[in-house]
Amino acid sequence: MLDWAAAVAGVGARIVEVRALHEGQGPWRLGIERCGPPIEAVLRGPTPRIDAAMIATAAAALEVAERHGLPAPRLIGADVQGDLTGTPVTLETAVEGTSAWSPPSSADRLRAAGAVLARVHAVVIAPCDRLPFRPRPIAVDDFAADRRAGRMPTTTLLGMADEVVTAYGVPLGERVFVHGDVWPGNLIWTGDRIGALIDWKTAGVGAPASTWASSANRRRSRSAPPRPIKYSPAMRAQRPARRAMSRTGTPSPPSTPPPSCSAPRRPPVATRSSAWRWPSSRSEPPLPAAGVFFGSHVRQERS
Repeated sequence: MLDWAAAVAGVGARIVEVRALHEGQGPWRLGIERCGPPIEAVLRGPTPRIDAAMIATAAAALEVAERHGLPAPRLIGADVQGDLTGTPVTLETAVEGTSAWSPPSSADRLRAAGAVLARVHAVVIAPCDRLPFRPRPIAVDDFAADRRAGRMPTTTLLGMADEVVTAYGVPLGERVFVHGDVWPGNLIWTGDRIGALIDWKTAGVGAPASTWASSANRRRSRSAPPRPIKYSPAMRAQRPARRAMSRTGTPSPPSTPPPSCSAPRRPPVATRSSAWRWPSSRSEPPLPAAGVFFGSHVRQERS
């Protein structure tokens, strides 16, 4: 993979530094010297956490992001079939900045994050093999189902949140380009400006509400030690099958559109069903102000 990365990085390029970015695994940040200024890039390939389909999805998402001028890394090269390297692999630009959020989060930062997501959701495309329909964030995993089945630890608050999300159902609305895993760790900041959204491996097409997620649940001090979730051997064995079902749409969520790679189109905008009611006797809460994250999906910190 390193020889391939050097070849696509430019004439005379050579890798001078390799740094794993996730507990000794990929992705890997590369220092590259070449004819001209040296650069840093991110090399992505399959790992125990990331399969070949995710590599292909991330590459397709970065191509869409570049076409529409979205703040995201730029794809330097891709071999998603593994024809040249023997394994699916991509190389993208490294983005300078930080993903740290100092609590409490400022209103300016929340508005900036909301404005960037609004730009992503303004892109209307049809789902296809590499950018499938996404009924929820991180659609390759279903954390709520895992908690209900006892495969993951849970709390009373998480149980209540899951009940609300289940009652709401699949978010309605126009099907648009979605990042799929929006949380502070995937927002790179330079000051109070977002330099890029990174980690597009679960991107796809869905309702905007399906990706306004995870952020409030995981926006906390980086000084607080995370509480790792211990996956059982049985759960680890089931993850490939669950991810395959999420990509094929089996079982299909309500109103799942058939996969299509046809030209971008604008489906009719749906409204919230009159049959839906907020659980209990309370009235439905008002929608949040622009730029404020709300949880359409709840997950816990992963190790």
